[in-house]
Amino acid sequence: MTDATPVIERGTSETEGDLHTLRFLLRLPHPVPRVWAAVASSEGLAGWLGAADPFEPHIGGAITLRRLTTDRNGRASAASGTVTAWDVERVAEYTLEGAHGRVRFHLEPPRGDHVLLRFRHEFRGDDALCLDRLAEWHDHFRFLVDALDGYPADWTRWTPVRWAELREEYAATAR
Repeated sequence: MTDATPVIERGTSETEGDLHTLRFLLRLPHPVPRVWAAVASSEGLAGWLGAADPFEPHIGGAITLRRLTTDRNGRASAASGTVTAWDVERVAEYTLEGAHGRVRFHLEPPRGDHVLLRFRHEFRGDDALCLDRLAEWHDHFRFLVDALDGYPADWTRWTPVRWAELREEYAATAR
């Protein structure tokens, strides 16, 4: 593996009561402005995560993230919230309503030919939801890598197969 190979490290979780904190570290061989646009703009988010409309890129701004597929139960979903941290090309944090919680993208300065993206998601729920979220984020980060390489997600072709495989892998190590 060269330094230019993107890496999605296995997500980790910490639980205190019903509060879960997930963490992922990604090494992405792209310049900071390109990664920033992917995690902190409506156009970028649509390529790997979901539609962001409205999206007001400043602290206190409104954001609604809408799934561009149906979930495993055949439902479309959306979560509204607020931009709770914003430091251009460094930190984007969105606090969403209900069980969606708070998501934070933290870009670190380039190291060699890659940018480090530290991701954190805090939410309340049971252990099954924690496993679901670990798999969902890992799956979405694969889409992020593809989108950064110029291949945004084709949501019409999405199936839950890859998610289910990831969930089983996370469940197996949690046993």
